[in-house]
Amino acid sequence: MSRSKRCRFCANPVMRLDYKEPKILQMFVTDKGKIVPRRMSGICAKHQRFLNTEVRRARILALLPFAAS
Repeated sequence: MSRSKRCRFCANPVMRLDYKEPKILQMFVTDKGKIVPRRMSGICAKHQRFLNTEVRRARILALLPFAAS
């Protein structure tokens, strides 16, 4: 039996999602530029929605690529 994943943002309130930190956001984006789904990333639904918003903001400001080159 596998153990359940714990949301790293719920477990550590100091760690925050922010569009200005592409290194943290890059962990949740594949090499092709797709956002990793919740079942793979282990983030709760609340933080997954927030992650999607922050990744989109970072893409608009050209901090993250829209697709792989």
